[in-house]
Amino acid sequence: MGNGRKSSAYPYASGGWGSVKAVAKILLQEKAPLTDSRVLIHQNKPDGFMCVSCSWAKPASPHPFEFCESGAKATAWDITAKRVTPEFFRVHPVRELLTWHDHDLEEAGRLTEPLRYDTATDRYVPVSWQQAFDAIGAELRRMNPNSVVFYTSGRASLETSYMLQLFARMYGTNNLPDSSNMCHESSSVGLKEAIGVGVGTITLDDFEKTDLMFFFGQNVGTNSPRMLHQLQDARKRGVPIITFNPLREPGLLDFANPQSPADMLRPGDTQISTQYHQVKTGGDTAAILGMCKVVIDADDRAVSAGEPPVIDVDFIRDHTNGYDTFAQYVRDANWDDIVRVSGLERDAIEAAAREYMKANAVIAHYGMGLTQHRMGVQNVRMLCNLLMLRGNVGKPGAGPSPVRGHSNVQGQRTVGITEKPELAPLDQLARQFSFEPPRDKGMNIVEAFEAMLDGKVKAVVNLGGNLVRSVPDRLRTEPAWAHLDLTVNIATKLNRSHLVHGKTSFVLPCLSRIEIDRQASGVQAVSMEDSTACFHGSRGVAEPAAQTIRSEPFIIAGIAKATLAERSSVDWDAWRNDYARVRSEMATTWPEMFHDIERRMWTPGGFPRPLPARERQWKTKSGKAEFMVPDSIGEDPDMPEREPDSLRLMTLRSDSQFNTTIYNHDDRFRGIKGNRMVILMNPSDMAKHGLEHGDRITLQTIAGDDVERCVAGLTVVPFDVPQGCIGGYYPECNPLLPLWHHAKESKVPGAKSIPVRVIRTMAAHAG
Repeated sequence: MGNGRKSSAYPYASGGWGSVKAVAKILLQEKAPLTDSRVLIHQNKPDGFMCVSCSWAKPASPHPFEFCESGAKATAWDITAKRVTPEFFRVHPVRELLTWHDHDLEEAGRLTEPLRYDTATDRYVPVSWQQAFDAIGAELRRMNPNSVVFYTSGRASLETSYMLQLFARMYGTNNLPDSSNMCHESSSVGLKEAIGVGVGTITLDDFEKTDLMFFFGQNVGTNSPRMLHQLQDARKRGVPIITFNPLREPGLLDFANPQSPADMLRPGDTQISTQYHQVKTGGDTAAILGMCKVVIDADDRAVSAGEPPVIDVDFIRDHTNGYDTFAQYVRDANWDDIVRVSGLERDAIEAAAREYMKANAVIAHYGMGLTQHRMGVQNVRMLCNLLMLRGNVGKPGAGPSPVRGHSNVQGQRTVGITEKPELAPLDQLARQFSFEPPRDKGMNIVEAFEAMLDGKVKAVVNLGGNLVRSVPDRLRTEPAWAHLDLTVNIATKLNRSHLVHGKTSFVLPCLSRIEIDRQASGVQAVSMEDSTACFHGSRGVAEPAAQTIRSEPFIIAGIAKATLAERSSVDWDAWRNDYARVRSEMATTWPEMFHDIERRMWTPGGFPRPLPARERQWKTKSGKAEFMVPDSIGEDPDMPEREPDSLRLMTLRSDSQFNTTIYNHDDRFRGIKGNRMVILMNPSDMAKHGLEHGDRITLQTIAGDDVERCVAGLTVVPFDVPQGCIGGYYPECNPLLPLWHHAKESKVPGAKSIPVRVIRTMAAHAG
């Protein structure tokens, strides 16, 4: 079952001295002065700022240094001493900048002034803020609102997100996609169908009460290392942690706490995973089905023998619907199919199930390894099925735990960023602001780019993010972006989406959350929601990168005022001057959630969002938690029949990146140095394809349509990954992912399961 303690690529514990060195390196790289590097002391503290990267919870009693390696890198990236001034663009035309690597674009530094693209000189040139607002407003007024997309990255605060969704709806559209569409929309759909809420149900307190934790497709060591503190504490209490993940990741094997002198000075470290099962890519439903089969078979035997039941009979009877149908499906399931699709031996699945049956309270953590599949929603529903068998929802120490990868991606949905009108309080907004909101469904990310390819989308207001790089099918979608009539990019740093510009294009530099936000009414604070559905205040501590940049609320208010004019009942100037006014309106829209927010947002540990499922109240159609029978346990039933030598590609992030932001070209944990154009491959598959370490290959997607999708110049690296599965970096491998290859119900791109073939090789010695 693969319980070895070390990874061959990185034979050390995650954290430890490697983490300390990485933090020191990026602070030097960004030329962050000592006074600025001290801002890390305030990171994730009750009176400081919430990390701009991951959304893991802020504890009520924080560590002296409540940040991880990834969070420190994100902070250093924002407080860099490097600047991109108008002089930068006088030296570098856009056609030249398009040849730069993504890392080099962001590494150039912080944007300092509002800019407009000038066609005559092929350069971005400075404009005043009011000129930018007026020009953008004029462009938007002449467009059909449903031809405009308002995108929100997960870094936007609750206040900014609330303002943007209200502006878009007053303008006349529900086209409000966000970064959830790219990752955890499968959770939002699957959890809501299963338990009535679209978010996880655990809090930090549950870590102290749990008896067992599962991990599915979530590389905590890279994506949310602060969580390792809670995992380390749980392991010291003897809590088993069972991991299902295709790659053998050091962050899920061992951890040495870099903030603990004892951990740093002694030779040992904490084993994280007590069982590590390398499930095949796309085999999660089968693996979970196998565990359910062990539990239900054991219960059947117990009932026949007159022994206590294994399942939670009372919970299933009183709180669930559909158990009998699901249980019969499980009994009929064939072990040969489960083993073949999951890639795991039966005894490995049984070992995991035995631990599950011994535990009274179980948390199931998961990430995009479950959600970014054609059957992503089904994966989430199956995980809920497993938890519900033994009543592991709505009790202390138990529940589903989707680990969000962006700092407020969950919160922006809470305050109305959604393309689905049924999820927004439209009637309340209509009463509150005296307008009639649009009732038609808007576009999510996939739908927006499909419409862009068809010429139906004319403009994008891009609040953060780097959509040109992050979306699938880049070789098709990037040219479509360049044909837009208007692109508006609100950002801290330069990225590819700014350079692949529309006919009219603006880059508007905004404050980072780390920076002091001074407005007419005084210094401002913002709020956000973490992965455990708790709300926190956040207050910047660093001086702004330039006096000419503006806050996100200021920019949204300026565009909204210039676009809507007398059509809006909102005093946008008052809102941009005092964010407490925005929070007051949020509390009017959702009184049960945001009442007394000015006080409660500074509660150590945050204040929890009301979640009925935590109290075993089920806001589903039946009024009960819903079991689901899967459509198929196959990895991807709608893709073409696989070829004999085909491989299944999963896209990955390195320890030196956050989403599309690349801090450097190394991946310490996987032993990769100076090159992200690599493919991690099982040695048996290398031999089958006649490949050696260092050979270069081209991958081609097997999609069954008439579009050729290839990525060339990829270097093969042997790695501990299941046979038939390979790994390659995101966003470099995005051209291989068809835009239409997405989760059925949620339309999350299926980036963890792309069928490909090797179509050309070049020997290492020939390159």
